[in-house]
Amino acid sequence: MKIITVLGARPQFIKAAALSRVFRQFDAIQEMLIHTGQHFDANMSDVFFEEMDIPKPNWQLNINGVGHGAMTGRMLEAIEDILILEKPDYVLVYGDTNSTLAGALAAQKLHIPVVHVEAGLRSLNMKMPEEVNRILTDRISSMLFCPTTAAVNNLKREGFDAFNCSIYQSGDVMQDAATYYASQLGDDTAFLEKNDLESGKYVLTTIHRQENTDDPNVLRQLFSALSEINESVPVVLPLHPRTRQRIEKAGIRHQLRILEPQGYFDMIRLIRNSTLVMTDSGGLQKEAYFFRRFCITLREQTEWIELVQHGVNRVCGSDPNAIMNAFNSFAKSEFLADSDLYGGGTAAQYIADKLLSQL
Repeated sequence: MKIITVLGARPQFIKAAALSRVFRQFDAIQEMLIHTGQHFDANMSDVFFEEMDIPKPNWQLNINGVGHGAMTGRMLEAIEDILILEKPDYVLVYGDTNSTLAGALAAQKLHIPVVHVEAGLRSLNMKMPEEVNRILTDRISSMLFCPTTAAVNNLKREGFDAFNCSIYQSGDVMQDAATYYASQLGDDTAFLEKNDLESGKYVLTTIHRQENTDDPNVLRQLFSALSEINESVPVVLPLHPRTRQRIEKAGIRHQLRILEPQGYFDMIRLIRNSTLVMTDSGGLQKEAYFFRRFCITLREQTEWIELVQHGVNRVCGSDPNAIMNAFNSFAKSEFLADSDLYGGGTAAQYIADKLLSQL
C-alpha cells in the first residue's frame, strides 16, 4: 500500500510524527511525504522533522508567502504532478490548512481515495479559511477519521451517512504524540533556567490567527488583558513572526515575556510548567488538556466543544472582561476532567489498522 501524505504546517507535523511512526512498523505500508512549505520558518518547520524523527519529505514544494488562492492553486498543480508520477493507493491529509485542501483536491480529481485525519470538526464560522478547507476536504474524502464524538455527529448531521465514504471515531493523534514525546523528555530544569522561568509561576500564551492579528483594535484589546494578568503572574508569549510584525505595526507597548517560536518538545515543557494556557490555537487547546492545564481560548468559538463542556476551557474572544473573569475563575479551581476525551493515545494504531484492513 503506497500512501502519499501532504504536510504544510506545525500541527500537521505533530500528527504525522505519531502516525508515521506507526506506519513504519508495517512492511505493507510505504509512506511518502510531500511538504508544501506553507510554514517556511525553520523554527516552525524544519525543527519538527529533526526533533520528532519524522522522515525527511520526499518532495519540498516551498510554496508560501502568497494569498490563499495563489497558494492553494500552486500547491494543487504541484501535488497533482507528483500523484500522476507516483500513482499512490491513498492520499492522506491532516486538519484544515490550504495544504490539506490542495492535497485532497488533487487526489480526488485523479480518483485517488482521500484519507482525512481530524475530520468532522466545525467552528460554524465560514469566515475562517480553516472552516472552508475542512468542510470541502471532508466532502471529497473516502475515509474520515474523527477525533471526537462531536466530530462524528457533525458529519452525520450534514448527511455524510448517505455519501460514499466511511466514518470512524479514531481518537486524536495529537494525544498519541503528546503522550509519547513527553515521556522522552526527562527533566525540565535546564530549559526553565535557560529561559529564566519558574515552574508553576507563569501563564503561557500564543496568538497567531488572522482574526486576532489583522485588526489592530482586537490586538490592542488582547494585549490590554494580557498586560493586566502580567501584573500578577508573568505572561510568556512565544511569538509567531507574523504576530510580531502586527504588534510593532499597531504600536502596542507591553511588558510581556517574549520568546522566539519554540519547537514541539520545548512547547511541551512550557505547557506542563505553566499555571494556565491562553491561546487562539486549536492544537494548543488540546495540548493544555493533555497536560491538565486550564485554557482560555482567545477566539469567538472553538471546534473542541467537549473541553468547554467539561469546564476546562473558556471561549473569551478578545473581550478583556471575559478574559479576566475566566482567569480569576480558573485561578481558584481544581482541574477535573475525563482523561479519555481523545482516545487515550491509541488513535494512530487505530488508523493504521483500518488502512491495512483495506488490503
